[in-house]
Formats: sequence, structure tokens, C-alpha cells
Amino acid sequence: MITAAELIPYRTSSDDYDVTERLKAQFARLRRERSPLYLTPEEFDEILRWKLRSQYGRQEERRKANTEEVIQTVTGAALSVTHPDEGYETELRLGILCSIRGVGVPVASAVLALVFPEKYAVIDFRGWRQVFGQERRTFLIADYKRYLREVRRLATELGWPVQEVDMAIWAYDRANRSKHDT
Repeated sequence: MITAAELIPYRTSSDDYDVTERLKAQFARLRRERSPLYLTPEEFDEILRWKLRSQYGRQEERRKANTEEVIQTVTGAALSVTHPDEGYETELRLGILCSIRGVGVPVASAVLALVFPEKYAVIDFRGWRQVFGQERRTFLIADYKRYLREVRRLATELGWPVQEVDMAIWAYDRANRSKHDT
């Protein structure tokens, strides 16, 4: 399993670091300016393209059912809900986002990680492999909470935002795995 020390060289080495920073700044501005906070279809699509990369087209047909009203209403609910129990708040936010057609826990986690980078990470097979030493391709909310605990632990150790630790884990995996992994 990966250590904090192994992540240090990878903090800014992701091939999409600049795009990620731009998106995080864009959503930080929206958090200040838009109340209640919600995403437009265009903003939501930017997150999908960022997260899914070459797999963007995979759920495109299913996502066509998501109207502007659905995206704004559902993202508004997910991004606005709060609860004193942070774990329950995370469950609520992920569950609400997963009600959008074509969105599962990994994509929902990407929304949260870009909008609230200080609190959330993106779950995917690369991060899971490095944190837990296991191969996995599908994730439930309980898996996300387990992954997030570990990433937050590393973030505390490094003094970095949670999302940056996650991105460093992702970059570490890409740099240290054979080219046939995707």
C-alpha cells in the first residue's frame, strides 16, 4: 500500500493537473457566487469529460435523459445537503448524485472532489489498487467511504487537500504500472 512519502513527487505530475486546477477554481468561484449551489448541464458535462476521459461516450445514451432541470435540481440538492455526521453527509451527497442517470459512485465522487476538493477524493481502480493493494472496478458508497478515510489520513499526514492526495495517488499508479493497464 502506498505511503505519504511515495506521493510527494507526484503532487503536480498528473497529465491533467492544469485542467483540474482550472476546474477546481471554477467551482470555488461558483461556490462563492451561486446560492444555492447547483451545476448547469454544461458544468456537469465538464466534470464528466474530466473524469471519464476516453470512456466519456460509454453512458452517453443513458445520460441524454438528464434534462437541465434534473441536473440543476439534483446537483443542487447534493451540493447543498449538510449533516453534522460527515459520513452520513457523504452518503447523502453520493446517493443523490447517483440518481442522475448514467452516474455511479466514481462519477459522483468526481463531482464532489472538484466542488469540495478539501473534503473529497475521486474513487477509481487506480486509487483503490494503490491504497488497498487490490484490483477492483466497481464501487459502492461504503467502498468510497473506506477509500476516503485512507486518503484523508494521507492528506493529514502530508498537509495537502484531500483531492490533491487522490490525484497524486492516481499519477503514482499511472507512472508505476505497465502501459497495458487502463
